Amino acid sequence: MKCKALVFLSFVLAATSSVAALKQGDTAPDFKTQASLAGKEFTFSLREALKNGPVVVYFYPAAFTGGCNLQAHTFAENHDKFAAAGASVIGVSLDGISRLNDFSADPQYCAGKLPVASDEKGEIAKSYDIKITDTYKGQAVAKLKDSRGNEIGHSTAERTTFVVAPNGKIIATIGGIGGDANAEQALAVVQKWAAKRTARN
Repeated sequence: MKCKALVFLSFVLAATSSVAALKQGDTAPDFKTQASLAGKEFTFSLREALKNGPVVVYFYPAAFTGGCNLQAHTFAENHDKFAAAGASVIGVSLDGISRLNDFSADPQYCAGKLPVASDEKGEIAKSYDIKITDTYKGQAVAKLKDSRGNEIGHSTAERTTFVVAPNGKIIATIGGIGGDANAEQALAVVQKWAAKRTARN
């Protein structure tokens, strides 16, 4: 089982983006859901967050899996840079809120800086046309083990990131790259957006 889990973690890291995912210029579907920051639950509203600037909405397969751990760590490390560009970040997965409480507080990953939201039924992912995977090589994804040795416990959403402008339009869709590169590319998009806005003003 350990071998299968490691294979899955590699698969998660290398997963490509879905061709069906919403694209630049599309309107980002609004959503409100339970989220966690530093182990504390709160209600996240995309509409409310956009009032403060662009929002990076990133879908990832599962907390405590290889590529997702690296992606969360990279977003958390760059928290101040996103904030300096006027942007906020929210991670979204099919994980339950109790699992996300642990993930959001873990100093190795979200480090109390990165909020992560629960989409247990996959409704938010589906609204963004994100592919959901139930099986991998004939085995239920939910039964595979995470980096802590626990069963993942749910299906997984494909790793895809959307940078959403305050007007609700998608500035960029990022997929097909590893977790750390995904986060770094999202930062580059946000910084470019902020620079253009500054130049106009």
